[in-house]
Amino acid sequence: MPDLIGSFRDKDIILALVGQIKKESVGLKAPFKIMEVCGGHTHSLMRYGLLNLLQDTPLDFVHGPGCPVCVMPKLRIDEAIALAKMPDTILITLADLMRVPGSSGSLQALRAKGADVRFAYAPLQALEIAKENPDKKVVFVAIGFETTTPMTASLLLQAQEKGLKNLFVHNNHVLVPPSVQAVLENSQIDALIAPSHVSVITGAKIYQPLLEHFNIPIVVAGFEPVDVLDGILRIVRQATREQALLEIQYRRVVSFEGNLKAQSLIAQTMQVRQSFEWRGLGMIPFSAMQMRSEFREFDAEVVFAKFLPKAGGLEPKNCLCGEILKGRAKPLDCTLFNKACTPSHPVGACMVSSEGACAAYHKYLN
Repeated sequence: MPDLIGSFRDKDIILALVGQIKKESVGLKAPFKIMEVCGGHTHSLMRYGLLNLLQDTPLDFVHGPGCPVCVMPKLRIDEAIALAKMPDTILITLADLMRVPGSSGSLQALRAKGADVRFAYAPLQALEIAKENPDKKVVFVAIGFETTTPMTASLLLQAQEKGLKNLFVHNNHVLVPPSVQAVLENSQIDALIAPSHVSVITGAKIYQPLLEHFNIPIVVAGFEPVDVLDGILRIVRQATREQALLEIQYRRVVSFEGNLKAQSLIAQTMQVRQSFEWRGLGMIPFSAMQMRSEFREFDAEVVFAKFLPKAGGLEPKNCLCGEILKGRAKPLDCTLFNKACTPSHPVGACMVSSEGACAAYHKYLN
């Protein structure tokens, strides 16, 4: 079989790109802050030692709100816990979300007490569980950015087609551009490494308004080390030439228009909410999705409204997860990091998620 990934991890190519970045970034004013929006890029920077290779440059990498588990506020976790406590209920979600602390524990802790809380690898598993348990209310807690939203849309369409009456969705799908805009309006960021998996679905076009409004370099880059470094070099070249362009480095997967079929599935089933709360960022207008009226019978927020709490608890004292998501702090700035807060006993969501910045620092700096 051909080696499809080796060239993207080639040591000589990596070192050549690092050398070129160092050479061409000399004239930039330090610190030149590049936000990698996606947690996957944060992990790539650390896993492959790229931060160390670039430490003698004016570039400063800050971590953005691109981890869907990290940005879920306590209220949404509390709602999921309330739904799981309903009689005759099976609650299903993705594994990372189960460990995120709510106001009074986590879904994982509730499961340990006997609640039927399960994790799934794909939303369509909820369809099979609902068919196998017709006497149970099956609630799927949907989470993720634009990357995973089409799968939930497909789940809704199939549930409607099959006439399932016991399947419900607690919709927590959020949108990248509004969250990034909220960060850029309140933090000094000089350039963006834009998410790649999100862009496969949406196309790079979703970043055009950010480019026009903030006039900073934006590059959609892949996750392999050569991809990331190529993206950084493109940013450096734009900055030294005083340009602000939207570039697609990850052209083997990402287009400007995106996956039109996936976009159509989302449009059929969902619409943009008026407002949504983000952990660390507060309420952001038009930043999340909700089901269309044609799918109200599957909407857990509508059907089970009387069971849901109206407000979430306060964030843990001294936890800097919110500031990290804003790009204002890094995990090592937090006094709880690797002390009171560890992956086995997380205090904040940034340590829970496999894409969280604190989890990356713990994994690669220990």
